[in-house]
Amino acid sequence: MSDRFRKFVQIIGSGPHTGKNLTREEAAEAMEMMLRETATPAQIGAFLIAHRIKRPTGAELAGMLDTYANIGPQLQPVASHNRSPVIFGIPYDGRSRTVPIAPLVSLIMTAVGIPVILHGGDRMPTKYGTPLIDIWQEWGVNWMQVPFDQIQATFATTGLGFIYTPTHFPTAAGLTPYRDQIGKRPPIATLELMWCPYAGDAHLIFGYVHPPTEQTALIAATLRDTPHKITTVKGLEGSTDLPRDRAVIIGVHQSGRELERIFLHHYDYGLSNVNPPLLAPPKMMAEFALVLEGKPSELLNSVLWNAGFYLWHCGAAPDLAAGMKLAQELLSSGAVSTQLEHVRTQVSGSSPANSDR
Repeated sequence: MSDRFRKFVQIIGSGPHTGKNLTREEAAEAMEMMLRETATPAQIGAFLIAHRIKRPTGAELAGMLDTYANIGPQLQPVASHNRSPVIFGIPYDGRSRTVPIAPLVSLIMTAVGIPVILHGGDRMPTKYGTPLIDIWQEWGVNWMQVPFDQIQATFATTGLGFIYTPTHFPTAAGLTPYRDQIGKRPPIATLELMWCPYAGDAHLIFGYVHPPTEQTALIAATLRDTPHKITTVKGLEGSTDLPRDRAVIIGVHQSGRELERIFLHHYDYGLSNVNPPLLAPPKMMAEFALVLEGKPSELLNSVLWNAGFYLWHCGAAPDLAAGMKLAQELLSSGAVSTQLEHVRTQVSGSSPANSDR
């Protein structure tokens, strides 16, 4: 047992009257002790559920992110990339109601020279939804066994990288079983949305469900004085995918500036209020194949809606409508299918490996 970690459990687990928050430095130390397994399983479980009940503060999230930055893998900047990469922070426990759009959007963005980094693992408690890695596997892109140096090489040549945590950050993936054992999503889930596995200036885009999550995350970003641009999206199932059945609420945060709000409505762009539902893998991939050909469908409309916004927001189109038009052209011309094949070829040239860095 770690006496030091025991103190952390006592601080956050003493209830509303005597409990306290951790300092940023204490939260960083606690996170490292969990990742390194210096704390015992009983202590880690107690900490995670106590922190879930108490709710994390911005300072605590900042400290935990400090540890992730010190221990976790980081892709290095590439001289030939003319833009800062977009890091999509998407819940690791996946999707259970709506189809994930981010993989297709990522291919479209990288096809026009906007680098993208994704990260995540396998199906995860408590939701056990469809994770991004499953879609890439269906496409024949096996990020799971790619050594980190090959991820770097693929990122350099295609603009796309995927940090598969069980292989590239196994100490973090080692905390996954606790989610099932405590029966709740721990505050680490918010940390994962904000994690930046990149050594340079980046554009962090992450989703959220509850407004307090956004506020806490932005406080953490301010405390860390990150130079990154941060965009928050009240997206589908907490993801970065824009909904069509309600107004889209987006926040744009940059150091030293007030939070800027963007509100979007599907009907302003001729779209229905339909969010394509999650389908069984064979049917979903068949729908994806039609999208890659630019064939009309509700799924294509959602892809254009999302890609159009992100192309505009990241500077590749003058407005959202132009972004949607550009996305349609890239799909219909085969440029996105070519990009998928490029990524698949780069990834398939790798060999198995396992490391944190």
